[in-house]
Amino acid sequence: MLDLTKLARQLPGISEQMYQEVAVSKQRLTKAIALLSQAQANLEELLAKQKQWGDRLIFAAATPVEALDTPLTLGVSAFSHSVFATDGSQIAPSHHEIAYCYLLNIGRIMLHYGQNLHPLLDSLPEIYYKPEDLYISKKWGIRTEEWMGYRRTVAEAKVLAEMACAWVKPPGAHYEPNLALVDGSLIYWFLEVLPHEAKDLLLPEIFQAWSNLQEQKIPLVSYISAPRSSESINFLRLQACPYPKPNCQSQCGNLDKLPCQVVEPLRDATLWAYLLKPGERSPLWRSNLRILDLYPESYRVYFCYINVGTEIARVEMPAWVALDSTLLEQALGIVLAQVYKGYGYPIALAEAHNQAVVKSGDRARFFALLEDQMIRAGLKNVGISYKESSKRISIA
Repeated sequence: MLDLTKLARQLPGISEQMYQEVAVSKQRLTKAIALLSQAQANLEELLAKQKQWGDRLIFAAATPVEALDTPLTLGVSAFSHSVFATDGSQIAPSHHEIAYCYLLNIGRIMLHYGQNLHPLLDSLPEIYYKPEDLYISKKWGIRTEEWMGYRRTVAEAKVLAEMACAWVKPPGAHYEPNLALVDGSLIYWFLEVLPHEAKDLLLPEIFQAWSNLQEQKIPLVSYISAPRSSESINFLRLQACPYPKPNCQSQCGNLDKLPCQVVEPLRDATLWAYLLKPGERSPLWRSNLRILDLYPESYRVYFCYINVGTEIARVEMPAWVALDSTLLEQALGIVLAQVYKGYGYPIALAEAHNQAVVKSGDRARFFALLEDQMIRAGLKNVGISYKESSKRISIA
């Protein structure tokens, strides 16, 4: 039980610390704005430096593909359009339950605007119980719970592509502008620590789903609320670098703090919150994170920041969307409309989450159905562990 009386004594220290950080953050923001202006003036030189010395940098700096100092106003989405979205949830495997298995539940959303069509709001549950599902990751030292999360990411991408392409393709072809929307980043950080064999089981399925969307010209976009990235801020470190050649490894490799870290730890969202008005976006950036070396060139991730009115959101898309001005304008316009309809968060993503989430009651009913089926099959001694039982019924 949480003792709130003891906890309350610690809270004044937190508020004082946050007050001090706000004052320091304002100073960092002023420096960052000045660096941004200088970087725009020296943009060609900085891009040349980044291209030549990028492999010597010890920080990840994105590459701008548009002018730094010109916020762009997003266009209005078409009156008639469709939005596809997926999100996932799961029941994790537990040795204390009646059976060692896990369940993935993928929420599907298809919303149509200006077309007088019914929406689709449902979920696709699937149980994984075979040895090849549960134990394949053990040989790489990956826990089943972690592997379940990776498989969920793949399932979300596949279901999204299948749903969107089935709607767009003949015989029921629809030609209105559309958008495939996902929650979270398209940069799959978890791949970084996986062995090549495991990556080869996951990435091809994701890229095939993206390829299907690309073939049907359905723009794919991910929406990141409250982003904490510093990729665009890191580009300004090239401007702040005191050396003519930004060779971090030879010049600053043994320093605790680099001389270019003049605005650390300022985040991208803080900078663009000051520069963007509601309905405006930042310039487009190309991410240079090393994990993206695993991606084909047409799937390299680009991103921008949008002031959606309630927050600064990071929006990511693959290169084939970012470099097609028509698809990009279409996608970002629909994203902004979705945020307005959802009162601060894309309504399609919110509904996909609601369809996907597995509540405690759903979990209990799932295991009750499973228990009944196991008993019908003639299995004996079906039940949870004593540890799990004691957690559910307190004897204190």
